[in-house]
Amino acid sequence: MSAVTPVVKPVSQMRLAPGSAVTIPNVSWQEFESILQELGEHRSARIAYSKGTLEIMVPLPEHEIPRDLLSDIVKTLLKAKGIKYQPFGSTTFKREGTAGIEPDACFYIQNYQRMIGRRRLQADDPPPDLAIETDVTSKTTLEAYRAIGVPEVWIYDSGRLTIYLLSQGIYVKSDTSAIFENIQLTQIIPALVERAWQVGNVQALEEFEAAIAQGREGTE
Repeated sequence: MSAVTPVVKPVSQMRLAPGSAVTIPNVSWQEFESILQELGEHRSARIAYSKGTLEIMVPLPEHEIPRDLLSDIVKTLLKAKGIKYQPFGSTTFKREGTAGIEPDACFYIQNYQRMIGRRRLQADDPPPDLAIETDVTSKTTLEAYRAIGVPEVWIYDSGRLTIYLLSQGIYVKSDTSAIFENIQLTQIIPALVERAWQVGNVQALEEFEAAIAQGREGTE
């Protein structure tokens, strides 16, 4: 029997269709770092790494509408509450040797001043207070956020918003956000996303801002 020679190809040569994902097991931290470098920063694919498992995902084009809208909703709510913040986009967050993740959007609130002007994350930087993911159902993704210590994660998938709060080292599903305690986000956000498909993000957000101004934003 002839020996089987493994085929080695650069990860950057993988051609994933929009909406698809590939899972690669047994990836060392050094290999993960090399793959990140190989993929580069200007790419549509996003990654999640935890416990030696690497996931590479390519979002669908329609992923952009809820992603942008959720980020704008958070900014609108923070502004309405008079809370200062620093958004940090889809930066790669890492815990050395353990986990790596790229949120669709994230926000620093408690440590916003520390992150102003930061062009690249530093090893001792704290995690963001809130991370947002759309079209994600991966266990690896939540494990990576837990390892990094992000207090609150929103996952919008298949028309539903799920809020995860970090409690004693594990994520617990919650009906409400720790940041926006009295706002029914799990009802408001799906409705706003659906509205955005009908009238566009700008009008949907303008209607939401008007509702906030009139005290109709869904507070209990």
